[in-house]
Amino acid sequence: MKLIIISGRSGSGKTTCLHVLEDIGYYCVDNIPASLLDALSTRLSADNLHLDQVAVSIDARNISEDLKQFPQIYDMLQTRAIECQIIFLDADDNTLLKRFSETRRKHPLSNEHLGLMEAIVYEKELLEPIAGLSSLTVNTSSLSLHQLRDIIKNRVAEHDRKGLALQFQSFGFKHGIPVDADMVYDTRCLPNPYWLPELRPFTGLDEPVISYMEQQPDVQEMLQNIITFLERWLPSFQANNRSYITVAIGCTGGQHRSVYLCEKLKQHFNSSSYNAQVRHKELA
Repeated sequence: MKLIIISGRSGSGKTTCLHVLEDIGYYCVDNIPASLLDALSTRLSADNLHLDQVAVSIDARNISEDLKQFPQIYDMLQTRAIECQIIFLDADDNTLLKRFSETRRKHPLSNEHLGLMEAIVYEKELLEPIAGLSSLTVNTSSLSLHQLRDIIKNRVAEHDRKGLALQFQSFGFKHGIPVDADMVYDTRCLPNPYWLPELRPFTGLDEPVISYMEQQPDVQEMLQNIITFLERWLPSFQANNRSYITVAIGCTGGQHRSVYLCEKLKQHFNSSSYNAQVRHKELA
């Protein structure tokens, strides 16, 4: 049986994520007490139920002591014939504050002693034992509901069909490093098409920029160095029960160098046993 645990702070998109998994065939249970995970997995893995794919959500409404014991509960699940993964959703504090203010919903932890922002910060502390074990962390601060659905569907559904889900994400350093990146490569030392007036309007997806980049020895050397590193170490990550890896490639604005390299890396690793995907953060 495959078990996916969805967790994250309130307002980060857990319900949306659970609905996506339900749509692609998972048996879903919302907000189960963490202490009941073992009993639930035993019941649902019964042969007569024919449930091969199960998803549950766990949030801060759990008993706090159960959340503290989550690493031990998770270790127990992994001793069985259960493929267990954790997807942790989050967003920055101000984004969560804005979402609650706009929807006028009450935060599940806010009360006469805890204001909204205090509850948001406290929730992060409560969920830290789960966040630290996550296979995939998604920051939804800048994502629409449609983008979040696509990310979850692509990463989970494609992974079910083919090996380790490997995402290459281009970004611009001037906009900040993606918080969900597992590895970050800085390409700002490479020749920059931006400084050529005839190439500036294009991106790394366009033929004029592609032709220029393929003629640059430093670009090709860095591409090969990244490929060599990933081919050497990705099997070790996979052997350590990692199901999702996000490799972020950054340049100054996230338009040319990083986009080109992500596309080339996707082409290379798609021909192997990995499920390679690409996302261009600044082009979205």
